[in-house]
Amino acid sequence: MKLEHIGVVVHDLEAAKAFFIALGLELEGEASLKGDTVDRLTGLENVRTDIAVLRPPDGHGGVELIKYHAPSRDGHSRVPMNTPGIRHFVFSIEDIEDVLERLRAHGGELVGELVQYEDSYRLCYVRGPEGITVELAEALVRREA
Repeated sequence: MKLEHIGVVVHDLEAAKAFFIALGLELEGEASLKGDTVDRLTGLENVRTDIAVLRPPDGHGGVELIKYHAPSRDGHSRVPMNTPGIRHFVFSIEDIEDVLERLRAHGGELVGELVQYEDSYRLCYVRGPEGITVELAEALVRREA
């Protein structure tokens, strides 16, 4: 078994896409979806969506950003980190300051602080467009593969 991707519903597809590209993901493809098959799959009626699929450079897993044009629904984009449900994605990165700077240029804001966990990691949460939160993890000691 492998994780194919995580789906995230957004209002501003372009901003969310730019945020993940700044993080280092690569755009794999985009599409517009509608019709009976999509309606039956989602359990909604008259669905019209645009999607973008992004993958990390290693090609494992990914993020599918979904903008619903119809039917639409308002959501809460700034819920606290301890609210039940999926709150963040974790990405192993190198050069955490560089990644933070790139994300800030696309609306990324630190949720708390950049911290060091023991002698193993530097960690932080960054909230981007739509309230999407990513955790950045930079290993201080590189492990041999």
